[in-house]
Amino acid sequence: MRGFRLLMAMLITLCLFTGCTAGETGQQSPSIQSSSSTQDESSSAGQSMTFTDAMGYEVTVASWDRVVSLYGSFGETWVLAGGKLTGTTNDAIKERHLELGDDVAIVGTVQQPNLEEILALNPDFLILSADTAEHVDLHQALTEAKIPHAYYRVDEFSQYLDMLEQFCSMTGRQDLYEKNGLQIQKQIDSTLQTVKGQPHPSVLLIRAFSTGAKAKGEDNLAGVILRDLGADNLVSQHESLLEDVSIEEIIAADPDFIFVVTMGSSEEKALAYMEDHLENNPAWAGLTAVKDGRYVLLPKDLFHYKPNARWGESYAYLAKILYPDLAAQIQ
Repeated sequence: MRGFRLLMAMLITLCLFTGCTAGETGQQSPSIQSSSSTQDESSSAGQSMTFTDAMGYEVTVASWDRVVSLYGSFGETWVLAGGKLTGTTNDAIKERHLELGDDVAIVGTVQQPNLEEILALNPDFLILSADTAEHVDLHQALTEAKIPHAYYRVDEFSQYLDMLEQFCSMTGRQDLYEKNGLQIQKQIDSTLQTVKGQPHPSVLLIRAFSTGAKAKGEDNLAGVILRDLGADNLVSQHESLLEDVSIEEIIAADPDFIFVVTMGSSEEKALAYMEDHLENNPAWAGLTAVKDGRYVLLPKDLFHYKPNARWGESYAYLAKILYPDLAAQIQ
């Protein structure tokens, strides 16, 4: 134990020579509020950057040569902006299948990041998720270690676009902001324009996992996309579904579409729960969505994991299902 404390003290001392800390502002913000740059000869691109992150912390980053992301999706966004990762969590490989190279360290999982390994990498910028409690809990330790770090939240495309724009400002790759951001925006806008004015189908969105199932509203990317495409989500009229997916309420509402997104490591177990607790009910087969083949399992890579540069595909995928007569016009 004494040796471990000595090691941590040495690492923290080293970290004192890198960057600045993120200070608390006492406010909360769902997205980046502001950013500004000043000249700094020690930074990667000859400048430092100050901004307010998704937790309301004011963050100053003086260099971004050694970037570590504790969420694979955000790490991928950094790579899409032309950056290089020094370290990340194992979901970057297992879920996103990123080809990172042998020199990129794996510092645990999203829910169990290894602080000792993170500090050992001596990062000058650490990227975290505002929606992951284990990340939020690291703030004090990272602040004391003088590790510049920022929290992000991405539930909809505009938040991804803000993150990408900031990262591209750091890397100086405006061309990648155009390619992986603005071009995707054009694809989404085209899809939304194609379906504009269509009747609003009723939908039930369910997130299933091995031990339960919850109806979801606009607090996740699939729910946001359904809203943008003009669908009427049942939870807006039946908020009780958020707590308990009631077969009685589903039968009474009889939605036009039922969409399922699985989470967790085992899709099979999540689908088994759906079968045991909903599909085996004799009344389930009588639902309009089930009878008409509109009970749809959505792919995790487009609707559970952040789609990033594939966000346009996510919109097009759902739009073609909701409005099949317009499918040929949707790219």
